[in-house]
Amino acid sequence: MSTDIVAEVRAEVAAIPAGSVASYGDIAEWIGTSPRQVGRAMSLLDEGVPWWRVVHADGTPATCHQGQAPRLLADEGIPMRGTRVDMRRARHRREGPVPPSP
Repeated sequence: MSTDIVAEVRAEVAAIPAGSVASYGDIAEWIGTSPRQVGRAMSLLDEGVPWWRVVHADGTPATCHQGQAPRLLADEGIPMRGTRVDMRRARHRREGPVPPSP
């Protein structure tokens, strides 16, 4: 996997504000790759990145990290519909370029 893709995914995920989410597909569209590549890059990110803000297209939270995502999403007040994120209300709408990650 290209370190450029990992860096791009890191920058996009870090730019998702608290209380919002993006799908793997959203990030893939923003950086010009596939959702699977985004998922692979996500597995290489460090703990300092808000990984729980990246969800499946249907709003299903990630199941990694011992299933902590639902609690972390709730802590941020992200709107849910049952066990899934309400994507209509919580989806981050990225505007303009994302600054490079440190």
